[in-house]
Amino acid sequence: MLETGTAPRGALRVGGVSVALEQLVLVLSMGCERIFCLANRMTPEIAALQHEAERAGARFQLIPGPHGLLGQVTAMDEVIALADGLFASVSDAVALLEPGAAVLVQPAATGVEAGFERIDPTQASGGALRIPGRLVERLADLPHDCDAFSALLRIALQAGVAQRPLPPAGQGDGFWTLLDNEEQAHALEPLWIRRRIRHARPFNPTRGLARLLVRSFGPALLHAGSGSRFVTGAAVMLLVLALGTGWLGWPGPALGLAALAWLLGEASVVLKRIEADRVVPPGRGVNWHSLFDWSTDALMVLLIGWAAPATPWQTGLDRFFAPLILMALLRIVPRVTQAPWTYWLEDRAFLALVIVLALLAGLAAPVVYGLALLLAACGILWPTGAARLTPS
Repeated sequence: MLETGTAPRGALRVGGVSVALEQLVLVLSMGCERIFCLANRMTPEIAALQHEAERAGARFQLIPGPHGLLGQVTAMDEVIALADGLFASVSDAVALLEPGAAVLVQPAATGVEAGFERIDPTQASGGALRIPGRLVERLADLPHDCDAFSALLRIALQAGVAQRPLPPAGQGDGFWTLLDNEEQAHALEPLWIRRRIRHARPFNPTRGLARLLVRSFGPALLHAGSGSRFVTGAAVMLLVLALGTGWLGWPGPALGLAALAWLLGEASVVLKRIEADRVVPPGRGVNWHSLFDWSTDALMVLLIGWAAPATPWQTGLDRFFAPLILMALLRIVPRVTQAPWTYWLEDRAFLALVIVLALLAGLAAPVVYGLALLLAACGILWPTGAARLTPS
C-alpha cells in the first residue's frame, strides 16, 4: 500500500490528531501490511508513525519518491494511495475502498474548489484510490520527480479502473477534506469534535455540560498533548480534596467539590473518545474510568453520611447505611428499568447538588431516605429490563 504526504501537510493536526496518523489508521483498518511513506528524510513525526505501524504488525518503509515503489510491489498486491493532506473519516473511507479497485471521484464544481485535482471537465479526484499492484510498474515511464498520487491517479484512469463517487457533501456524520495549511485544520476542528462526540453517551445534565466544555477548551488541551490525562488527573485531585474537606467537617463544600470532580470525569471520557484514533488499541489494563466511578460512589457514601445529622440511637456506622443503600439503588435500578430517564441516575454531580440543597434546607436525612424509597419503588413497579437469568 501507499501512504503519501506526511510533511508538511501530514503534520497538520485536527484536534491533536495529525493528518498522517488519520491516514495510517485508515489504511491499517483496511488490513494493509506494508506502509510506504513518501518523504525526503526521517523526522520525529515519521518515526512515531513507524512505531505505531510496527506495533500494529505492519512493515513501514520510507521512500523519497514514487520510483521507490518499483520492485517493492508485486502483481499480486493491491495498492491504496492517499493524496497529500487528505483528512477523511476512517469509516467512510473504508466503506468506499473496501469493495475493490476504484478511483474515488467527486463533482469538479466542488472538488476543484476544495483543492482536489481535476480529472476531466465534470469530475475531480476524491483523494484516494485502490488499484492492482501490476499498475505500479508504469511509474518507470514517468520522471523521478512526478507527484506520486497524481501519477497513480492518471495510470489508474488510463487502465480503466472503475470510478466510485464520494457521497454528497454534508450527507451523514463523516468528513472528507483536503487540508493545505494550519488555518484550514483549525477551521475543521469544531466540526470534527462535534461529530466525534455527538453520540458518545446517553444524555444527562453533567454530560451535556461536559460536552460543552470540551467543545470550548478541548482543542487547546488536545494540541498541548495532555488531553484526557490532564483532566482525569484534575478530577482525581478534586476527589481527594473533597475527601479531606468532608473529613474536616465541611460536607457541603465537599459535595460541591465531588460534583466538580464528576464533571471533569465526564469531560475526560469525552476527550478519550476524541483521542480514540489509535493504531493499536490500549491493552486491557486497569479500567480507570470504572475505578473513578466506584471511588466517587464510595466518597458520596462518606460525604452524605457525614452530612446527615447523627441521632442518639445511631452508632458510628449506622449513619452510612441510608447513603449506601441509595448509591446501591442508583446502580441497580438502571439495570432492571431500561427507561431513558434512568440515565439521569448515573449523574453523580446532579445528586451531589441535590444533597447540598437538602443540607442547606436542613432536610438531608429525609431527602436521602426519600430518594432511596423512590428508587426502590421504581425498581419494583417499573421493571422493563430482562427478567430471565438465562436466555431461552
